[in-house]
Formats: sequence, C-alpha cells, structure tokens
Amino acid sequence: MATTEKADNQPEPGTGPTERGRGENSRGSKVYRLLLERMRKGELKPGARMREDETAVELQVSRTPVREAFNRLQARGLVESTRGGWTVAEPSRAQVMELYALRAVLEGAAARFAAENATPVDLVTIDLALKAFIACPAEEQALAKANIRFHEAIYQAARNDYLLRMLEDLNDSLALLPSTTFTMPERAEGAVAEHRAMATAIAARDSDAAEAAARTHIHQARDARLRMIFCAS
Repeated sequence: MATTEKADNQPEPGTGPTERGRGENSRGSKVYRLLLERMRKGELKPGARMREDETAVELQVSRTPVREAFNRLQARGLVESTRGGWTVAEPSRAQVMELYALRAVLEGAAARFAAENATPVDLVTIDLALKAFIACPAEEQALAKANIRFHEAIYQAARNDYLLRMLEDLNDSLALLPSTTFTMPERAEGAVAEHRAMATAIAARDSDAAEAAARTHIHQARDARLRMIFCAS
C-alpha cells in the first residue's frame, strides 16, 4: 500500500484541511472547496496561475490532495492544466453565450417551481430580498451581492435539490466572468423592474409569468454582459 507524505500524517493543528480519505471531509475535498470559494469571491481570477507545490505549502497539506482538488476543478471546466501548473479558466464568448442560455432555462425553472412550491415564509423572504436590492447602494459589488441573495431566495423557494445543485454548478462557472454586469450604468435600474416582476408573479402563484419574467431577466443580463465584452474589445 502506498504511503502518504509526512505532511499528511503530521499536519499543523488547525492550519488547514486535516481529514484523510475520499469523502467530503477528506483533505482533497476541503482543498477543492477552499479554491472554489476563492474563485467565487474573485480572489482567483480568470488567467491566474497556480502551482501545486505552492498551494500545498500555503494550505499546509501534501501535494496529493491539492492535485485531487485541481483535477476536480478541471473536470468542471474551472481550471486548465498548463506547463508547470494550473490556470483559472477564461470563458470564451461562445462559452459565455452557452452559460447564459442554460442559465435562462434553469432560472426560469426555479421561478416556476417557486411559484408552485413557495411557503408563506419563502414569499416573505423573497419580498425582503427584493426590498434589500432596491434599497442597495449604487455600488457594483453591493448590488451583485444583493442580487445573489434575491436569486438564492427563489432557489430555496423552488424546493428542488437537484435544480439547486445545477444552479450552484452553473453559478460557479459564471463566477469566472470578469467583473459584474452592474458595472453597466443602466443595469441596476433594469434589474429592479425585472426582480419585481419575478417576485410579483411568484407571489401570485402564476408559474408561467414567473418563468417568463426570470428568463427575461437573464436575457437582459446576457445582453449587458455582451456589451461589456464588446466594449472591452
């Protein structure tokens, strides 16, 4: 049986992932989640280069769980293997279009299911998230966070764990896109109206209108993203 490296057997207490094995509490899984969270927060941006040995030293684990984590991220298209290390993936324009096309379908389904399954508490949560977005300061990162909370309220109200996992995977890929569409001056005002239409349809239990409003919302976000891409070209 292969032996593990010393760092696997004698980790520094409390300094990094420490569990052994292949489950969700294994070192590899913990390293994977740490790297994924950094991508979500924008700490690891598209094009950023990473080395297994440097990451292992930083997290105080051996290279084995780091390699496992990078392989999992690669399988999801979030990183690419390059000479001497790994690089955070940079989606092409075609991939951006594919992401938004799928997002319109999934967000539409989430809104439809929310209209059908939301509890009274869910409806209150969605309404509070809407009001928080409306009252949010006109600052792009604050708007982006409030937008995520609004959508997450709808995801929870949908009551579909499989859909939730698919949306989480998709949103991890969207996190690789540079900046946020709220850098576009008109985007926040448009999103307010779009969010209100979604929340109103869900509260009215109108599943067709809820799905249509969600799809319109994502199409508008896609168009804003494309304007960002072409303006940067």
